[in-house]
Amino acid sequence: MITTKPLTASFTVLALVLVLTGCTAAGDPAADPLVADNLPRIILEAPVRVPTGPTVGVSLPATDSPGELFESGLPNADFRPMVLLANSVSEQKSQIKEMIDAGAEVIIIQAIDGSGLVKELASAKKAGIPVIAYNYLLRGSKNVNAFIAYGLCETGRAQATSLLAGLAERSDGPYNVELIAGPSDDGNAKLFFDCAMQVLKPKINDGTVVVPSGQVKRQQVSTPSWLAESMQKRLESILAEFYADNTPLDGILSPVDFLTRAAITTVEAAGRPAPIVTGGESEEESVRWVASGKQHSTLYRSTHTMVTEAISLARQLHDGKKIAFTDTKTFNNGVKVVPAYLLYPVTVTQENVCTVYDPDTLAGRAAAETPLCQE
Repeated sequence: MITTKPLTASFTVLALVLVLTGCTAAGDPAADPLVADNLPRIILEAPVRVPTGPTVGVSLPATDSPGELFESGLPNADFRPMVLLANSVSEQKSQIKEMIDAGAEVIIIQAIDGSGLVKELASAKKAGIPVIAYNYLLRGSKNVNAFIAYGLCETGRAQATSLLAGLAERSDGPYNVELIAGPSDDGNAKLFFDCAMQVLKPKINDGTVVVPSGQVKRQQVSTPSWLAESMQKRLESILAEFYADNTPLDGILSPVDFLTRAAITTVEAAGRPAPIVTGGESEEESVRWVASGKQHSTLYRSTHTMVTEAISLARQLHDGKKIAFTDTKTFNNGVKVVPAYLLYPVTVTQENVCTVYDPDTLAGRAAAETPLCQE
C-alpha cells in the first residue's frame, strides 16, 4: 500500500461509495441540457473501504483543501488514494513527480500556479497517466485530459435569473436595476458579468428592465481590485444623480456576497429599502441575510459534490470510458481546448436556505442558527 502523507489532524468523514448510475451536476440537471447523464455516481455511505485498487494521486494546495474528502472517497471508488498537500509551486512539482514514480494511474491536480506544471504534465503523459485539472485550468500543456469546475458562465446566468425571479415576486415590471461587476482585468469577473448579461439584455431591450444610470458596459460597472469601498462610492453617486426624485431602485446584480452586503448597506444608508440583490459565495453573514430576507439570494458550490464528480471522472478515465463532457469548446489553455465537466451552482433563497447546505459546513451551521431555520 502506498503511504499517503498526513493531511491534518484526525478526522471523521462520511465515506463516498461509487454506484454506477446516472450522474447529474449540482443544481437542476433536468432543466439544463448541458448536464451529462452517464457518469458513474458517488453517494454518501459508510464505512470506508480498505483501499486495494489502482492508485489515484491528488495534488492540492495546503490551504482550504478538500483533501479529507478525497482521502475518504477514493477507497470507496475502488482506488488507492495518494493525497498530497503543497505549500508552494516547487513542492507541488515534487509531489506530482512522486506520484508518477509511485505508479499512480490517474492524477487530479488543483494547481497553485496553473501555468507552472508543464514539465510535470509531460512526464505524466510519458508514463501514460491521465490528468484531471480540478477547479483551476492547467495551462500551457496539451497533456490535460479533463477539467472539472463550477461553471463561471453558469454562475453569471444563475445570478441574473435569480435577480429576475426576485423582482417578479415583488411586483410587476418595469424594474429599475443597477449592475455591479468585478475588476475589468479579472477573467472570472468578465465571465460572470458577460453571461449574466446574456440573460438580462433581452429584458433590457424589451423594457422589462431599466438601468436609469445607463451604465451597462462591464468597464462602467467594474469594481477595481474587488474593493467594496470603490463600489459604494459609485453606487452613492448613482443614487444621488439618478434616484434623487425617489425613483425606486428595485434590484442590483452583484457577483459576490461581500459586494452584495456593501451595496445593501449603501442603499439603506440613503434611506431606501433594500432592493433585490444577488450574491455568490454563501458567506456566513450573507447566509444569515438570505434567511432574514435582507439579501435575496446567494449561490452554493458544494465542495463535497465537486469531489464526488472528480472521483467519477477519474474512474471513467481509468477505465477508458467515453465521458459526456458538458463543454468541449470554451476552455483553451493556450495549447489545446481542454474538455470540461462543469457543475452548476445552486441558487439559495429563503425558500431553501434551511435545507440546501451540507450541515457540517460554515454556511450550513450559519443557516441552522437563524430563527427561520429553527422554526
